[in-house]
Amino acid sequence: MTVRQKIGQMTWTHVYGSSADDSSMAASNQARYGVDTPAQVVEKYDLGGVLYFSWSGNTSSPSQVTALSNGLQDAALGEDGPGVPLAVTIDQEGGLVARIGPPATELPGNMALGATFDTDLARAQGEILGSEMHAMGINVDFAPVIDINSNPDNPVIGIRSMGEDPDAVSRLGVAQIEGIQQYIGATAKHFPGHGDTETDSHLGLPVVSYDRATLDDHLEPFEAAIDAGVDMIMTAHIIVEAIDPDLPGTLSPEVLTGLLREDMGFEGIITTDALDMGAMTDHWSQEEMAVLAIQAGSDILLNSPDVDASIGAVEQAVADGVISEERLDESVTRILEWKAERGVLDDPHADPGAVDSVVGSAEHLVTAATIAGRSITLLRNEDRALPLDADSDTVLVVGAGSAWPERLGPMLADRGFDVIEEYENGNSPSAAYRARAVEAAAGADAVVFTSYNAGANSAQQQMVAELGVTGTPVIVVAARNPYDINAFDEADAVLNSYGYNLVNYAAVVRAIAGDINPSGELPVDVPTADGTETLLPLGYGRHYPGPPDHAGPPDHAGPPDHAGRGH
Repeated sequence: MTVRQKIGQMTWTHVYGSSADDSSMAASNQARYGVDTPAQVVEKYDLGGVLYFSWSGNTSSPSQVTALSNGLQDAALGEDGPGVPLAVTIDQEGGLVARIGPPATELPGNMALGATFDTDLARAQGEILGSEMHAMGINVDFAPVIDINSNPDNPVIGIRSMGEDPDAVSRLGVAQIEGIQQYIGATAKHFPGHGDTETDSHLGLPVVSYDRATLDDHLEPFEAAIDAGVDMIMTAHIIVEAIDPDLPGTLSPEVLTGLLREDMGFEGIITTDALDMGAMTDHWSQEEMAVLAIQAGSDILLNSPDVDASIGAVEQAVADGVISEERLDESVTRILEWKAERGVLDDPHADPGAVDSVVGSAEHLVTAATIAGRSITLLRNEDRALPLDADSDTVLVVGAGSAWPERLGPMLADRGFDVIEEYENGNSPSAAYRARAVEAAAGADAVVFTSYNAGANSAQQQMVAELGVTGTPVIVVAARNPYDINAFDEADAVLNSYGYNLVNYAAVVRAIAGDINPSGELPVDVPTADGTETLLPLGYGRHYPGPPDHAGPPDHAGPPDHAGRGH
């Protein structure tokens, strides 16, 4: 390969369009790449990989994704392409981050999985992700997230994490990796751990100042992933002062080469997180970040904001002796060996006839529903407010618009409840909306309120307090991060769903109606509202009177002692 072709193999980026020759988004492709179609992007840069997003027109249906994958592979192998099949990649974590929606299997998300503490379910989730992506011609999933979410104020990880306990996250992460890698390559992210940040790296550059002992907790799941043979590790755009106080992990030789390669012994592919995120673009030019990332030890430049500038900078760095061609050879060899080991070189195409039988199969949907049902965590149930009686109870459904209460209302009606619905868009309920809800509560036997990160939202807190004064029992469904109970002293019952997808809310309805007895356990500590103490410890979960459904399996991955668990 020429130097340019080697850099192309190390360049993986998104393309605009629903098929290889789709020119309907030519303006977007022209603005970023100077060509019209996805195939032309692959050909222009001799790309080593592509990255799918819904917003770039790539993921409207499973059959369309399959045709796009096959068409891009044809372009890569064609006369004007690189002559090497592509890595076709996606962020399909399940839950909050899933680029392909139904009819692909909708999963309840990693923290929901974490609340089950069940490695069998984690492996099954990985198998769903791996098999469905493989059926659509995708050969790399940028999953699982194995960050430990130790900071309740984390704006970017949260329910994307499987929890706070390093051992539990390690076990669940390894099980997911094993499931995914039965079919395609998995990627452990975000190294060396993005779980204790208060800044969203899409918007700014997080800095963490904890000591080395705390860092070791964040590294434990990555050590387990390496031992399990994970194909790839994705970097974090964060500065970890204990290792390198000046450069983020993505650009730091101390982090990627010293820590990950030399100390931890990782021999697989290192990829940057997307280089067009604010943590990068606000501080380094495209030319700088491309050269620094390769010098640090990354094999992949992922989603560069200016691919022409990126490739040109690396070419110049090689010409100037700043980066040796041998350094490029190391990365390209890893990439090509991975493509050979995964069978990508032999046959990169997917079978269009197999898509419908794999993607969104009945078996997969049952597994997703099982994870969701097992995840529902009951944190409070004063005066046995739950379960409700679908044959006789009238329920008022309200909540923060960002928690999608309008998804929950019809489901409760389908279950048999008389339902009163009052909805409003937005995260902060207005005074007028709160007043409508209080008035409607007089005609209900219970109020179901969907919350969304309520600890930082005084309007949600005020709405629950005002509903509590009515005397109608208030049931809060914490639909995103699991810490909302510390903001709702007035709530009679609190359920955590760890997500607001339909699969999560279907499980919520089953719990409210008493069809299942909540058996989920907190995968994180919940602090008091002021953050000075622990309100509820990791492992806590209440149940309705009588034995909980689905007690933990023999290989339960939870902490050894469940001292905080309530019954």
